Amino acid sequence: MKKVWDHHGIIEKFEANRNEELAGPMKAYLKNHFPFLGIKSPLRKELVKEQFREYALPEPGRVFDEVWKLYTLPEREYQYAAIALIEKMKKHVTTEDYPSLLQLIETKSWWDSVDSIAPHFVGHLVKLDRGYGEKTMMEWSLSNNIWTNRSAILHQLKFKHETDIDLLFNIIEQHSSSKEFFIQKAIGWALREYAKTDPSSVKSFVERHPLKPLSKREALKHFK
Repeated sequence: MKKVWDHHGIIEKFEANRNEELAGPMKAYLKNHFPFLGIKSPLRKELVKEQFREYALPEPGRVFDEVWKLYTLPEREYQYAAIALIEKMKKHVTTEDYPSLLQLIETKSWWDSVDSIAPHFVGHLVKLDRGYGEKTMMEWSLSNNIWTNRSAILHQLKFKHETDIDLLFNIIEQHSSSKEFFIQKAIGWALREYAKTDPSSVKSFVERHPLKPLSKREALKHFK
């Protein structure tokens, strides 16, 4: 029988595998924004799997309460573990959880966390209610937080034929003149990914709209 969920189980597992020699280079990789325990991805994922094998998942209504207990810890591996917990309980995440996801996006923000949350969880919510999702993404697109903007740009990254092309292009147009590297990069990535589904629409959009060189280069990377 599994134990009652306790986030301290993850803390104990991670602390037992702390590696100071690896922590420095891992911190440097993310531009020294976050401290690390020094646990590489394969081992970290295995430790999280051990947690899920040993402990029953939290009650659905407490998902984000438990997520925050991990996400607010200093070392970056705990943010990754928190995201893994959301993934494990994704079927319980509803449109009422937009504020919780937004808070995660705007807390300890960097590309690694945002790019896990936006396409996987925000995109999931948008699909649950496309009308409400479109309204919410347009609001996020107008935010003064670049990571919220990036999330709005990237939320349809895995939609393929389900992509709302008008929404995608409208949000990109709002940010096409941005000087922010992470916005320019997101625009190129979103267009490049959708080009795998509808290359002619992407090529036409890029030809008709002024984009920053980085965005354009990334968007057309796979075109001959």
